[in-house]
Amino acid sequence: MLPRDLKPEQFSGYPPAAKELVTNYLGALQKLPLSFLPNLLREAIDYDFKFPAERHALDRELANLGSLSPAQIGEWFQGFAKISVSTQLERSDWINSPAQFVEQLSAHLWTTHQLDAFRVAATEYADRLHAAVTPQPPPVPRLGITVIGQGVSSYDGTLFGKLRPHGGYFTHINPENGLRLLLDAVGGRAKAHSSAYGHWYIDGGEEAEHDAVLTTVSYGALASVRRSLLRNMQTETERPGMGPEALRTLMAEMRPADLGMSKDGDPIVDRFRLKLLTEGSGTQIYSTTFAQWAAREALRRAQPLTLLVRFAPRQRQRPMDELLSDSHPASALDFVGSLIDADMGAYYNWLNQQRLPGAEQSSFLVWFEGHSQALAIGPSMPRGTESAAIADLGKLLSWTI
Repeated sequence: MLPRDLKPEQFSGYPPAAKELVTNYLGALQKLPLSFLPNLLREAIDYDFKFPAERHALDRELANLGSLSPAQIGEWFQGFAKISVSTQLERSDWINSPAQFVEQLSAHLWTTHQLDAFRVAATEYADRLHAAVTPQPPPVPRLGITVIGQGVSSYDGTLFGKLRPHGGYFTHINPENGLRLLLDAVGGRAKAHSSAYGHWYIDGGEEAEHDAVLTTVSYGALASVRRSLLRNMQTETERPGMGPEALRTLMAEMRPADLGMSKDGDPIVDRFRLKLLTEGSGTQIYSTTFAQWAAREALRRAQPLTLLVRFAPRQRQRPMDELLSDSHPASALDFVGSLIDADMGAYYNWLNQQRLPGAEQSSFLVWFEGHSQALAIGPSMPRGTESAAIADLGKLLSWTI
């Protein structure tokens, strides 16, 4: 089937808000090439479980498509229109399984040597969309905080090396009640600038006490979910003929209830937590990887005004079969290795924050937990500087934002 043959009743299997969205723009969708449309439907089918920032972006994209004339549609999608799609793909259920179609299309593009042409078409579309639908700045400047080195008693190596050229390095910060001061500041921002899913606390270990107004995701709270997923993965990999692609498809089809998540939880956040574990590589077994991927996805998807990420020590590396098995005892924690991971993770957190609208006004702070070293980046913070000023983290934060 081709997009021009689409009918409203074919979307009856979509969740309510997603169904309403696509049927409202059905006329525009019917004009799009098959090589493009399932990519859009892959986002639309999850509309009910998307964060407000994602919904807003998709709303604006569809509204823009609906405003294009036939001539403009032809101009915008001429690259996609030249992509040849196999009859098998045309006959697949790309309406209800758009993600599976996109995976199969990728393989088809590779084998038919059309991957470069598709990439060019996708880049041209993204550039046109960005020009037509300009990103909107946040209502208040963003603040990112990363806490690293939990449990490390001492470390003589250089920290924040990649971030130092961009901000001020402080060597005499008073660490007393540091985490409490930061969490209180984040909670205060959340109350002062109310925004649905706009203020986050991500922890790579057990959550510290925090204000309930924050959207919270933690490695520790998902322990039973992670164990359930690892058992499923081990069971499935032992089945004859179960390869990585089939396992990936199986995991993509999982729902929160499949892994024992409460049906009373926030469905949007629970889907987010599930995707962290089913789509992230190593998020099920390494706390540092979990914290890093959770931060990346929160920034990309929710675009929060405030994000505090606290890294925790991960287990030492072991053979993969041991990591996937419940029968092996947990290994010792690698405190220094986790600190090094988190130091790089802090840099990635800053980079990902800088990709969001309003980056020039954003602030960022990273602290070596329990110690006197911290680094602050902000519009008023001199770059590439070092200071021995004595202050607690609350004061440093006030200098940063």
